[in-house]
Amino acid sequence: MWQFVKYSLATVVGLFLFAIVSLLLLAGVGAAMDSSDEVYDLKDNSVLKLDLNRPIVENATTEDNPFAALTDLYFAPPENLGLIQVLSALERAKVDPKIKGIYLDASFPIAGYAQLSEIREAIQKFKKSGKFVYAYANSYTEKGYYVSSVADKTYLNPNGLLDFNGISVQYTFYKKALDKLEIEPLVFRVGTYKSAVEPFIREDMSEENKAQTSSFLQSINTYVFDKIARSKNIPVRKLDLIADSLQAFEPSNAEKLGMVKQGYWDEFEALLKKGSGEKEKVIYVSVNNYLKAKNPIDEVEGKDRIAVLVAEGEISGTRASEGNIGSDDFVKELKKLRESKSVKAIVLRIDSPGGSSLASDIMWREIELTKKVKPIISSMSNYAASGGYYMAMGTDVIVAQPTTITGSIGIFAAWFNVDNFLKNTLGITQDHVNTHANSNFMTSAGALTDFQKSVVQKSVDKGYLSFTTKAAAGRKMTLQRLQSVAGGRVWTGAQAKQIGLVDELGGLDKAIEIAASKAKLKPGAYKVSVYPKAKSFVDELLSSATSETSLSERLLAKNIPWASSMFEVNRWKKREGFLAMMPYLMEFE
Repeated sequence: MWQFVKYSLATVVGLFLFAIVSLLLLAGVGAAMDSSDEVYDLKDNSVLKLDLNRPIVENATTEDNPFAALTDLYFAPPENLGLIQVLSALERAKVDPKIKGIYLDASFPIAGYAQLSEIREAIQKFKKSGKFVYAYANSYTEKGYYVSSVADKTYLNPNGLLDFNGISVQYTFYKKALDKLEIEPLVFRVGTYKSAVEPFIREDMSEENKAQTSSFLQSINTYVFDKIARSKNIPVRKLDLIADSLQAFEPSNAEKLGMVKQGYWDEFEALLKKGSGEKEKVIYVSVNNYLKAKNPIDEVEGKDRIAVLVAEGEISGTRASEGNIGSDDFVKELKKLRESKSVKAIVLRIDSPGGSSLASDIMWREIELTKKVKPIISSMSNYAASGGYYMAMGTDVIVAQPTTITGSIGIFAAWFNVDNFLKNTLGITQDHVNTHANSNFMTSAGALTDFQKSVVQKSVDKGYLSFTTKAAAGRKMTLQRLQSVAGGRVWTGAQAKQIGLVDELGGLDKAIEIAASKAKLKPGAYKVSVYPKAKSFVDELLSSATSETSLSERLLAKNIPWASSMFEVNRWKKREGFLAMMPYLMEFE
């Protein structure tokens, strides 16, 4: 009887949730259809509001979010901001007579340093138009101040704070927790610096990992401080002293040091009114709305195109999952672009820490085939490491930001022996009947024999040799030279340029220029198209609601700070085959 009641209640609740989601989808589809073809009426004396306080992805939809009221729900699609859309808006706004300046709102940007560097450079170019750029925040994080320091005037609330103390990276380690649970990690890797598995086998960072982390952190910090120093006319040595002593924490001190100007919102808005020539109120326009207005730049005639193919997220395997890269989808998209007569060159925009080595190799092969037909250039974003570098190494030219995290050329595999956990904690035991000595190899979550371990290690070694051999050929190096900078070591874009892993330093615009030159296209004689097309909010909602990530996991991850890290252990079991990944649990602060 109880089973009947339980399943009946589950059915009722399921139908109720289905009805709610269906109604929301219908409302969302209707709202999206109403706004999809709408041209935004841009007013004279407008101020472009650049709000960077949300997740920044490479490519995002510009449509209005019909589910904005649902942002606190676990299945609601996030309101991401597309980097490509920001760059496009800034390019247009430079020459648009209706845009008088920019209000930069970047107190807490959710993005990597490479993306923020690209936005900062685009703002710097915008300033050459003679239009103003003013920034305001109640508080600034390190990243927020880095971007906002490019403004003509950087305002801070008198009772806010400026978190200016240098860059830090935090790792989370699970070894003691796994020991207590009697879960044994079985790790196979090649490379002294291949540290992605350290959280499961150590309680702290290895000396090699500390050395490489210190090296690339210092490289990023040097670049960031140099840019701030140039914008605020403060010597780098002085910025180092300010960071060490936390002198800028208080707004009054930060103002004395020349880093910000104190002011309340009404005072800042009065500055915007004066700059835009409006006495009553400031006419703000968001990036998404601005891109719906009439383009002040004349449309290029002709059919010639440069395609920007975005590869963003972890390389999850042959099939893509939510927010990740799958080789099947990638190959299908790249093949289409290769065969298109109007596409004269391709820019592969990579933002990936790596993942499945099999999927990485499949995509590398398709890139090699494409290179024989038309130019293909890589543009590295925040990450193009390990499997991400595997993709880039096959292209004609590699372009990276100085703050890009790249390299990490290495392979590893990891299993978790949960026999003792199941037996001693849950009271679950397993038994097997095999037809051959190793019939249950790689099908069980138990221990491996010495022979099985040797088989796995040989496969990992073979994968590493294949990776480095192909990288050496792509970079036109000897294998010995390539392996001297491989071993799983992580580099910044600036460091990678010095050791030959990267050809040019710059952003997406630089990569497009190189692609056009390789294809012998004159400036202004081609269009730029982005693939795959950004998902609509309706598609995002459907993806989120049907994701493999459970409701309980998403709710816990949202409300318990450490929960998302613990779920990472479970996700490792689902990853496909051998992995080419960088230290995945790395957080910049």
